[in-house]
Amino acid sequence: MSNKLDKRKTSFIIFILAMVFFYLPLIVLIIYSFNDGKGMIWNGFSLRWYKELFKHSNNIWKAFYYSIFIALISAFVSTVIGTLGAIALKWFDFKGKKYLKNLSVLPLVVPDIIIGVSLLIMFATLKFKLGITTIFIAHTTFNIPYVLFIVLSRLDEFDYSIVEAAYDLGATNRQTLTKVIIPMLLPAIISAFLMALTLSFDDFVITFFVSGPGSSTLPLRIYSMIRLGVSPVVNALSVILIVISILLTLSTKKLQKIS
Repeated sequence: MSNKLDKRKTSFIIFILAMVFFYLPLIVLIIYSFNDGKGMIWNGFSLRWYKELFKHSNNIWKAFYYSIFIALISAFVSTVIGTLGAIALKWFDFKGKKYLKNLSVLPLVVPDIIIGVSLLIMFATLKFKLGITTIFIAHTTFNIPYVLFIVLSRLDEFDYSIVEAAYDLGATNRQTLTKVIIPMLLPAIISAFLMALTLSFDDFVITFFVSGPGSSTLPLRIYSMIRLGVSPVVNALSVILIVISILLTLSTKKLQKIS
């Protein structure tokens, strides 16, 4: 009995230490975003750096708008492609189906730096000018597999007899897709969209390789700022991003439970 208690106590201590290791830097960042001074010495509570962020950081907000725009468009396109692809892989038989499904796993396991370099080489070979368009293509590319497997997991629990019933009642393929399948998959589709949105907004490594002059997203802008030292403005911006990421993550998890 005592051995079980000791093991539980040890596991609990390790868990607490791991949580402290993960979250203490975030807590420190949040606290010092409200520091009136620039260094690690506490000079009093202030919203100075939040005011500075919203009033005098045009380059940051430009990068923020680029990130939001690319994330929304790439998430939407990848959600459409990934959803239709999942339906095809689940219910249609065609040559190479098994290999295509296995191939779709690769972007999930291949390191981001490899994907980034590969896309850069492809764009250079095609003489494609780096910029917003190449970032959009890259983000859509790595988002599709995430959407595909989220929707596929929902399709594994899908009652196909509903689709057969729709056909028996005279529904066409298009009507069955838009009025039966899509509504039934909607929670998973929204969940996949939010996941793709988060991945696109947060991506740095792949974006670093495929971005061009004047097309910096927010992660790239933050990186260029902290190379010269951590500015308190970055702390304030990071807190805002943490809040946005938490909201998106909670929304995604809630919808995954519903689906």
